Amino acid sequence: MATQFPGLLLNSAGLTLAGGRSLSCRNNQPPAAMSSANPPSLSSTIQVVGWKGAGGSGSQNSKLFNSFEDIQEEYDWNDLETDLYHWTKTLRPVQWYPGHIAKTEKELKEQLKLMDVVIEVRDARIPMSTSHPQMDSWLGNRKRILVLNREDMISTADRNAWATYYANQGIKVVFSNGQLGMGALKLGRLAKALAGTVNIKRKAKGLLPRPVRAGVVGYPNVGKSSLVNRLLKRRMCAAAPRPGVTRELKWVRFGKDLELLDSPGIIPMRISDQTAAIKLAICDDIGERSYDAADVAAILVQMLSRLPTVGNKALCDRYKIEADGRCGKIFVQKLAVQLFNADNNQAAFRILQDFRKGKFGWIALERPPK
Repeated sequence: MATQFPGLLLNSAGLTLAGGRSLSCRNNQPPAAMSSANPPSLSSTIQVVGWKGAGGSGSQNSKLFNSFEDIQEEYDWNDLETDLYHWTKTLRPVQWYPGHIAKTEKELKEQLKLMDVVIEVRDARIPMSTSHPQMDSWLGNRKRILVLNREDMISTADRNAWATYYANQGIKVVFSNGQLGMGALKLGRLAKALAGTVNIKRKAKGLLPRPVRAGVVGYPNVGKSSLVNRLLKRRMCAAAPRPGVTRELKWVRFGKDLELLDSPGIIPMRISDQTAAIKLAICDDIGERSYDAADVAAILVQMLSRLPTVGNKALCDRYKIEADGRCGKIFVQKLAVQLFNADNNQAAFRILQDFRKGKFGWIALERPPK
């Protein structure tokens, strides 16, 4: 007995997307190099606040994604990661390391000595891929607040999956929306609470109290400056929807009790995990000059065709082009001929922008490892 959904058929053998292509659910583990299978260890000092579950505010597509939540559980995300690993092997490596990042990294390590608490911001669509591999070693035992920004760009099912993942480790995560300010006030209160012992110790030594110092760190374009501006309720830090806007460290005062350090995005000098690099490109968390847009868009098409909440039908409905999900490059070429006078780059950017604007629904590109 099969259950029919628009563009998707679920049966006991696996998933069958529009067009008759099957996706069986296997238990294969992705290669060891892949970030989602081998997440960086989280320090036991991480302290985070509550999350909004299914009862919280969601995107306009929440009801749609809730109806697919059980189907998402049947889908093996490790299969997608394995496919992505093989797709990226033939592409030109994605690498991006502007000169200001090297300078920032050196200065940030010095400023860490002054911080009472660190707010690490990641992209909620790709939490593993926006986790710096050296962050744990830099922070040591410092208290840390983990923030998944852009909660409005993922589904309720995605939020629930990540909240459960961290809860199972004894961790709750802050979901925030830097554009609208959701979660910003909680961050301010938590930062003060976590570093409250600082002034207790100062008082015991006969010293006057001082503001709590909190550093905001993370990858480029994950929303650090927007969060700081929302906390301050005024535009004190440059913010724009592209990586590399903030180029220097800047301390700003939040009331009398909190000082915030807004920092430029930091990224490894060399990205060894190319599956993570491709997802950074798709989500616009890395400079455009670092990747070939046509290649990245082609992989995005192949990823979307495999996701139960999107599938070939959604691609076909939006662009009026038949999609089988097996060769995204052909799909990009067809779209280029149809709309952009055979300009593959323009077609690629249209697909990438449509994803970033939620035209396929608000979806994460990663799920927690099992």
